[in-house]
Order: sequence, then C-alpha cells, then structure tokens
Amino acid sequence: MNTAQDNSGTEDLRRALQELGKRLVGSVIEPQDPLYDEARAVWNGMIDRRPRAVIRAGAVQDIAPVLEVARNTGLALAVRGGGHSIAGHGTVEDGLVLDLGVLRSVEVDVERRLVTVAPGARLSDVDRATTAHGLVVPLGEVSMTGVAGLTLGGGVGWLTRTHGLSLDNLVAADLVTARGEHLHASEQENPELFWGLRGGGGNFGVVSSFTFRAHPLPAEVLCANLFYRPARWRDALRAFDRWAQELPEEMNAGITFIVLPPELGMGRQPWMVLGCVWASEDHDAGRGLIERLRSAVAPDAEETAPTSWTVWQSAMDEMLPPGSRSYLKNQPITGLDETAREVLVDVASDMTWFGTAINIYTMGGAFGRIPDDATAFPDRSAKYWVEITGFWTDPAEDQRLSAFARTAHARLQPFAAAGQYVNFIGEPLAGAEETAETARRAYGLVKYERLVALKNRYDPENLFRLNHNVIPVNAGTPS
Repeated sequence: MNTAQDNSGTEDLRRALQELGKRLVGSVIEPQDPLYDEARAVWNGMIDRRPRAVIRAGAVQDIAPVLEVARNTGLALAVRGGGHSIAGHGTVEDGLVLDLGVLRSVEVDVERRLVTVAPGARLSDVDRATTAHGLVVPLGEVSMTGVAGLTLGGGVGWLTRTHGLSLDNLVAADLVTARGEHLHASEQENPELFWGLRGGGGNFGVVSSFTFRAHPLPAEVLCANLFYRPARWRDALRAFDRWAQELPEEMNAGITFIVLPPELGMGRQPWMVLGCVWASEDHDAGRGLIERLRSAVAPDAEETAPTSWTVWQSAMDEMLPPGSRSYLKNQPITGLDETAREVLVDVASDMTWFGTAINIYTMGGAFGRIPDDATAFPDRSAKYWVEITGFWTDPAEDQRLSAFARTAHARLQPFAAAGQYVNFIGEPLAGAEETAETARRAYGLVKYERLVALKNRYDPENLFRLNHNVIPVNAGTPS
C-alpha cells in the first residue's frame, strides 16, 4: 500500500469538495458535519450507506458542478430526487450523493394546462398546486413519492387507465448530461432522448425540470373500498375479473391483499380490498358501476364516498413512514384465470402480520392505447400488474419478509406476461451485475439496444449507473 499516494488522493478530494462548496448555492455535507446522518438517510431503512459527501443542491445551477467533481474524482454518483427509491438508488457507499430534495417548486399554467415541476418535488407538492385549479397530473399513489424517479421509470397510479402513466403525460424535460451539457427534450427537440427519458430511468443525465400535461379533475372524486374476508376471496376475484373486462376508462380499480393496521380494529386476518376511483363528475354513473361489482359479491365491509384528491392520495402515507424497511417484487400477468386465482388466494392466506401487501393493478384503458414503441416503458400488453411489497420496522424481520416476497413472486411466474416495471423493482442489496441484467430482461432486446445507443451518446463513461443500469458499449460492468 502506498500511504503517501493515498494521502495525496484524500487531500485532492478534500480540496475538490472545498472548491465545490464555494461554487454552490447549496451545501456540501461531509461525515464530520452534524447534519450528516440526517442528510445520508433514505426512506428505506434497510439501506444504511455512508457517502463521502452529500451535496444538497440549492438551485438547478448546482447540478453541473457536482457532475464535474464526480467525473474528475472518479467517485460513484447517486442522484436523489424526492428520496423515495425503495431500491436505495438515491445513495451510495463512499461516493457522492446529489440531493435535489430542496428543489420542490411547481408552476401551473392554467390556460395551457401545463405544469412545470422541479426535480425534488413530491406528489403532494404537485397535487396541492394543481387541484387548486381543478387540474391533476397522473402520478402515483403515495403522496411522499418523488416525482422525478416515478416519472422517469413509469408512473402507475390511480389515474393510469384514465390518462396513462406519468411519463405518458410528460411533454418536455430539461436535462444536464454527464458532461454538463444542458439539453431540452420533447417530441420536437431531441426526440430520441425524449423517448428514452420516458421509461429509461436516470440513465442519461439529471433532469432539472419536468413539464406535464394536466387534466381536469372534479373537486371530489368518487372513491370506494370493498372489503372481503378470506371465505369470499375466490368469488370476489372471479367477479372482479369479469367486471374489469368492460370498464370505461374513467374507472380505475385494483386489488390489495393486506392485514390492515391494528388501529382500524379489523383483526389480524388478511383482507382483500377492492379499491376504485371514478375520475368523472358523473358520480351516479360511477356508483352504478360499483353497484354492479357489489351486487355480484356482497362485501363484508365497505366505504364509498366522494373524496378530495389530496386526501385519497395521502391515505397510505401513515402506513409507510420514512425509515420503513421495505422490499419489492413485481410481475405483469396475463390474467386472473382460475389457476392464477387459486395461487393468489393460497399465497395471500399465509399473510397473518401487518407489513406486507399484494397489490394487483388493473391496466388497459389509456395506458394500453399508447403504442408500445412510443416510449421506453418496457411493455404495455399485460392485463394486470402484480406488486408484492413488504414494509416493516424490525430489522429481525428482514430475511423472513423479503423471502415471502420472493416466494410469492416465484409462484406467479407461470402467469407472467412480458416485461417488468423498473419502478416496482426493489432490490436494496442488489449488485451492479444483477441490476444491469434486470434492466435487460425488463426492457427486452429491442428497447434495451435502443437505450444502449442513447447511453453511448449521452453517458458513454457510465457516470449515471446507480439505477437499473443500461450499460454503454465498452463500459463493462461497474463495481
């Protein structure tokens, strides 16, 4: 070991970070700083990494200098938007974290129905700004999720059937590339890059601004939850599948198997919850659709009422506080035939603890009408997407509950459809080779090769690799 050389490298890095701090509107936070532990923490409590420095951007102009330091020092770079990445892509051991979480502005152009969103904004920021004008941007379903990561990977939520994915409603993005170049991407300008940004994740640069198309939304949307005990699951699944075949695009619906929070007083048995959102002002028509499902199989409990969008979107927040430990698996499936229903009932019946859920998203509608090659999103053919998610607080449960998700996922493989949704891949301890191979499988050969061509052009040195990485030609697999 060359101690003198090591000391020289450490001193060079120290000076580089000092000089960086002088150039920033924001701040550089290092391990000796009192704010370090707070700054390095991410949402998923299973992720405990110690970056060499966390750079909190105070303005968009801070992005390029941070990328320059990452290039010059060779340190691995993690980019953190709203900070909700279950897989832990927003942090790195002994590297640099570019934290954009302070940049949360949202500007609404009411006349043009366009919404411009800063890279650190969360769903709650956008929802508050847009609903004040009777508008909505289709986003996810947990209000503290970051808009940036959600959009770049997809954006499945309660309006997917009505208006498509979040990325389907992106009309423009501003990007800072690995070399510090500032680009604007849209259908008219840098269209191939725009194609790749919509589904290709954080592979090509740091998006500094998102512009979305917004849609009218009633002051209150009709929402429903129908609750079923295990004895009725088979009948309810059969009825739901039949009901879902002919839904208009205004109806968004899904299934969740879950042991409900103790404070709700619904026992420790798992429940099946059929959730619905009717995205139209005609509540009578929505109630009629819900009644068809209810009359097919009467629920054991239910709640149906007009609800403000911000209340509905934040309903899950208390179940998923920062620091929760989490693991995720997902699989698109071809349908809910009798065999698939039996597997789901069998798997869900094993859940006797609060902290795990199986979510089934009903796709189709506007999501399915968009041509598959219009964006880099992996595949749009699946009828349903299944997500097996764990969320718990006790580290002693890490192995058991992660194993449950993996086992449930494996049992659904006989019903798998093409593709995977990269935002639903939550492998917090996956290595570089595993995440790269996951990306290849998720996108499929044709889209993956097209993404590689973009990577070769905009990030040939693979600076942006702490994601579900698309590897440029000749870059090899990063350590």
